[in-house]
Amino acid sequence: MDASKLKRGDWVIYRKQKSSTSPGARATDVHPTPGGDTYHYLVDKFWVVEAVLENQQILLRTRRGKQHTIDANDPRLRRASWWERLMYRSRFTTIEL
Repeated sequence: MDASKLKRGDWVIYRKQKSSTSPGARATDVHPTPGGDTYHYLVDKFWVVEAVLENQQILLRTRRGKQHTIDANDPRLRRASWWERLMYRSRFTTIEL
């Protein structure tokens, strides 16, 4: 994703990789670890662009106020499509900039 196309307040979805013994309901692409005790999976995170930084870095804010700096070229980062903006509107609007 080109960082110059993003601006403050844009809605983005970041597909975060996680691992645990019991994946949640929103987990996708679930795979057991070789030992079988835990699972690796992906969860979509609904974040808002707080700032576009130098060197193709993007500062994102979560619904609970945490901040993450992500490389704009990260393949797990994408803009929310129009139907995702409509479907998941409450997840984005709870984030105040």
